[in-house]
Amino acid sequence: MKQYGVLVVDDSAFMRRAISLMLETDPRFQVVGIARNGVEAVEKVQRLKPDLVTMDIEMPELNGLDALEQIMKKNPVPVVMISSRTGEGARETLQALSLGAVDFFLKENLIRNINGEDQSKEFLQRLAGIVEAKLPTIHHEYSLSENHNRNETRKNTELIFIGCSTGGPKALQAILPGFPKEFPIPIVVAQHMPPGFTKHLAERFDSLCQMDVKEAQDGKEVKPGTIYICPSGYQTRFEKAAGKLIFKVEDCQDVLELYKPSIDITLSSAAPIVCDRLLAIILTGMGVDGAKGSGLVKKYHGKVFVESEESCTVYGMPRAVMEAGYADGQFVLSQMYNMIISSI
Repeated sequence: MKQYGVLVVDDSAFMRRAISLMLETDPRFQVVGIARNGVEAVEKVQRLKPDLVTMDIEMPELNGLDALEQIMKKNPVPVVMISSRTGEGARETLQALSLGAVDFFLKENLIRNINGEDQSKEFLQRLAGIVEAKLPTIHHEYSLSENHNRNETRKNTELIFIGCSTGGPKALQAILPGFPKEFPIPIVVAQHMPPGFTKHLAERFDSLCQMDVKEAQDGKEVKPGTIYICPSGYQTRFEKAAGKLIFKVEDCQDVLELYKPSIDITLSSAAPIVCDRLLAIILTGMGVDGAKGSGLVKKYHGKVFVESEESCTVYGMPRAVMEAGYADGQFVLSQMYNMIISSI
C-alpha cells in the first residue's frame, strides 16, 4: 500500500496533535511534518515535498490564504483547508478554494468528534480520495470562436443542472462566469457543502458572473437569466404548477441521504418534469451521488455530460455516471462551457 506524506499546518498545538492522531490511525498516511504558521508551511512544503497539506486559515506571521497562494505558485500540492463555519470563515474558505485549495473540513466538527469514528472516517476518506487522484492542472479561460453568437440558443433546453462536490467551486468558476447576462435558460447548481456555506457561495458567484446568482427558495419560480444554488442543509426538488417550474426546498429529516443537497434527489425530481429539455452536468466529486439521477435523466430522454478524469480534482461522481453508461459526453473542464452552448 502506498503511503502518503502529510504536512499539518495550524497555530494551535491541540489541533496539530488532533489531526496528526487521526492521520496516524490510517496506514495510508504518514505525518511528515508540522507547521505553526504560513511561513513555516511554505518552507516545509518546499523542503519536505508532502503529498498533501492540511491548512488552518487564521495563523500569525502569514495566514493560511497567503501561504496557500505562495504554495500554489511555487510548489503546487493538494491543500485541504481546516475551516470555521462562521460567516467570515465561510467567505475565507471559498476564497481559499478559488486560490487552489481542493477541499475543506470544518474545524468544529473535528473538535466535537475528536473520538467520533464516523467523523474521523469521513475526514480520512476525503483525504484519501484527494491524494489518490492526480493533482489537477491549471485551466486557462476558454473562449468561444468569434463567429459564434453567445446569445443565440436553440429553444430545446428548459433547464441546465450542474452537480459537483470536491473541487466543485473551482470547477464552477471555470464555467459559470461565461454565461451572458440575458442567458435564456435557468441554471441550477447542487454543490455539496455544510449548512450556511451556499449562501456565501451564491454571493461570491453573483459578484463573478454576468447572470444573477442566488440561493434557491421554496415556492419560487425557476426563471431564465438566473443561476440558482441549492441551499446546503436542505433537499431541493422541482414541481410544475400552472405551467411554471417551481422550487420545493425542504429540510427532509426523514430522507436518509448522505448529502444535503443531494444531486440524485434534485435530478430525480427534475427528470420526469423537464424530460428531453433537461441538460445535466456532473463535475468533479467523490462518491456516486448523481449516478442514480443521471439514469432517470436518460430514461426521460434528457442529456448528461460529465467532466473527464483529466481535469477532475476527484474523478468519482463522473466515473460513476460513465461506468453506468449514462453519459452522452465526457469533456475536460476547459471544453465544458462550449459543449453546453453547442448542445442547447
